Amino acid sequence: MIDALDPGGPVNSVPPNDVHAAWLPPEAFRALGSRRSLVCGEGTLVDTVRDEIARACVRYGGSTDRPHPRPDRRPADDRSAAGTAYDLVLALVPAGLLPIAAAAVDVVYRRRYGAGTLGEEGFLLARHTEVTVVLAEAPAGLLYGLFHLVRLGESAFGLTRPMELHRPAMRLRMLNHWDNIDVHPVMGQVERGYAGGSIFWQDGARREDLTRVGAYGRLLAACGVNAVSVNNVNVHATEARLLTDRLGDVAAIADVLRPYGIRVHLSVSFAAPVMLGGLSSADPLDEAVREWWADATKRVYESVPDFGGYVVKADSEGQPGPFGYGRSHADGANVLADALSPYGGVVHWRAFVYNHRQDWRDRSTDRARAAHDHFVPLDGQFRDNVILQVKHGPMDFQTREPVSPVIAGMPGTRLAVELQVTQEYTGQQRHICYLAPWWSEVLGFGPWGDDGPTVAAVAAGASVGDAAERGAAGDGGGLVAVSNVGDDPFWTGHPLAQANLYAFGRLAWDPRLAPTAVLDEWIELTFAASAPNGLGLVRRVLRAIMDDSWRTYERYTAPLGVGFMVHPGDHYGPDVDGYEYSRWGTYHFADRDGVGVDRTRASGTAFTGQFPPPWRDVYESVESCPDELLLFFHHVPYGHVLHSGSTVIQHIYDTHFAGVEQVVAMRQQWERLAGVIDPGVHARVRERLDEQVRCATEWRDQINTYFFRKSGVPDAHGRRIH
Repeated sequence: MIDALDPGGPVNSVPPNDVHAAWLPPEAFRALGSRRSLVCGEGTLVDTVRDEIARACVRYGGSTDRPHPRPDRRPADDRSAAGTAYDLVLALVPAGLLPIAAAAVDVVYRRRYGAGTLGEEGFLLARHTEVTVVLAEAPAGLLYGLFHLVRLGESAFGLTRPMELHRPAMRLRMLNHWDNIDVHPVMGQVERGYAGGSIFWQDGARREDLTRVGAYGRLLAACGVNAVSVNNVNVHATEARLLTDRLGDVAAIADVLRPYGIRVHLSVSFAAPVMLGGLSSADPLDEAVREWWADATKRVYESVPDFGGYVVKADSEGQPGPFGYGRSHADGANVLADALSPYGGVVHWRAFVYNHRQDWRDRSTDRARAAHDHFVPLDGQFRDNVILQVKHGPMDFQTREPVSPVIAGMPGTRLAVELQVTQEYTGQQRHICYLAPWWSEVLGFGPWGDDGPTVAAVAAGASVGDAAERGAAGDGGGLVAVSNVGDDPFWTGHPLAQANLYAFGRLAWDPRLAPTAVLDEWIELTFAASAPNGLGLVRRVLRAIMDDSWRTYERYTAPLGVGFMVHPGDHYGPDVDGYEYSRWGTYHFADRDGVGVDRTRASGTAFTGQFPPPWRDVYESVESCPDELLLFFHHVPYGHVLHSGSTVIQHIYDTHFAGVEQVVAMRQQWERLAGVIDPGVHARVRERLDEQVRCATEWRDQINTYFFRKSGVPDAHGRRIH
C-alpha cells in the first residue's frame, strides 16, 4: 500500500499557493482520496494517475496499491479477504490478471464492443459488485478516466452505474498561445492577452520556474485538451529562434507538460529559411528550402520526440508567405508537411488570409469572402498531415457572425475549427461573457441543413455524405482555440472567465454537451471547497449571472450582426466609426437611411453564394434571414420590421437599454455571495462587475446616440438618448 506521495510522479502538478486552484482544488479529489484504489499499468501517464490518487489519499485517508509483482497472482477485490478489498480499480487492458470486478467488466466490454474500441484516449467506466472500474487501452485513456471520476465525485461510487464508453469526438483539442518571448512594444508579452504576462516567457527568456506550466497542463488534461502551441502566430525575430538555437526552451516546456498528455506545438515563420538559415529565398518549391525545413524538423524531433507540429500564419496581416514567390498556400503548407511527415507531425495552416489594406470606398471588396476565395479552390491539394485552421466565422471572432462557409467548402481537406477563448471582442475578461452557448450553436450548426453533418462533425472528420455524428474521433482537424491564460493569480484575470477555458476543453471532447451542464460541472468543481455549505446558492447565482451573459453582451454592444464598433487597436469599448473608414475592411455602412452590409448575390458582394443550400437562399432573402444576422447580410432601412415585430432602430434602442439593466442585475446577484465564497474571488469579480456596468453604460449611450442622430427616429418609450 502507498500511504504517501509517490516521489516518482509529476513534480509540477499542483499550483503555487498564491495561484488559484481553478477547477482542481484538493476538495475535488475527496471521493477518490477517501477510498482504496488499485492502478494497473505502466507508463508516464499511468504514473501521473497513480500520483494523483496517492496525493489525494494522503489528504483524505484512503490508500492506493500497485498490482502484485507476480503477474499470475490476481489482486483480491473480494470483501471477505480482509485488508485487500478495492473500491476503485483503474487498469490498462489487456493486462495480467485483473481483480475479479475489473476482469468481469473487461469481458463484457470485449463482448459488447470489441477490443480496440476505446482507442488511444477513450475509457470505459462501470460499477460492478461495489467496485468502480475504469478501463483503458492506452495510458491517455486512463488519465482522462481519472479526471472523469473527479468530475463525478461521490456519484462515481453509487449503488448502480451502467457501463459507459467515453471517447473524444475530436482527435486534436488544441490551445494556441499568442505569447511573445520579447515584450512587444504594442501588444506586450501576450498579444490579445487579458490576464497578465505569459506563463512560459518573461522579458526575453523562458521562465526559470515552470511550476505553473505543469499546473496548467494538469488543468488542461482535466478538461480534455491535449495540445498547446507556446508562442504567438505573429512570429517575431526572437520567437523564430525557438526552431533552432532556442529549441532547448521548447524541450523544457514539453518535459513539464508531458506527464499530462499535452503535446507541444510551435508557431513558425514561413520565412524561417531566410531569417534563420541564411538562405536567399523561402520559396517552397526551392529544393534548398525543402532541405532546410527537413533538417530543422529533424533537430526538433531529436529534442522533443513527441513534438506535435507547426502552426503557421502566412500572407496575413504582414506575415510572410508563399504569395511572395508566386506560390499557393497548398505549396507553402506542403513543404512543412513533408518535413513533419516522417515523425507523425502536423502543420496547422491558418486560413485567416485577407486584404488588410482595402479601400473603404470600394464596396465590391468584402473581407468576409476572403478565406473562401483563397482556400476553397485549393481543396484536395494539401498533404494529409496539413490541417487548415479556419476561424468559426468569416470575419474575426465578432460577437455574432454566420458560420464560415469554408467549413462546408473543402471536403477534401482536413479542417480545424478555430475559436477564441481570450475575449478580444467579448469584454476582454473584464466583462462576464460565458461563451459555451455561442460555441455550442456553432458546433451544432448544419452547413448543409438539418440532414447533413454539423460543424462539429466536420471538425471530427465526417464527410459531406456522412450525416451521422461520429461516435469517436475521426481524421478531422479537431478544435483549436486561442488561450485566455496569463500569469494572473486567477489564471484568466476574471475568475469567472475560467469557465470559458474549461468549457472549450469539454466541448472539444464532446460537442453534444449542454453548455448549462458544463457550467454546472465547473461550478461544482471550482466552488465545492470554498462554499461547502452554500454551493446551492452559488450555483443559482452563477447560473443567473452566466447562462445568458453572451447574449447580454451582444445586447449592449453588437446589434443584429454588426461588429467591429470598437476602439481600433485595443478593441475595448465603443467607437462606432472606429474602423468605418479604415483599411481593415470591417464596415457597417450606416447612413441616414439605413445600416448593414449588402452581401447578397443580387446586389451586393455575393458572399451569400459561398454557402451551400439551404443557407445561401436563407441569407440571400431579407425575409428569411435570421434577425440576429440581418445586418451582416443586408443593408436595410431603420424602419425595417424584424421577425420579432420590432423595427431595426427600436431593436437597437431596446436591446442596449436592456443589456445595461441585465449587467446591473448581475452585480446585484453577485453581492448575494459576499461571505459565502472566497473573499479574494468575490472582490476580484465585484471589481470587474463595476467596470462592466460602467462600460456597458458607455456602449448603450454611444450606440443609441449614434443611431438616433443618424436616423432621426426617437425612442418609442421616450428614454433619454443624448
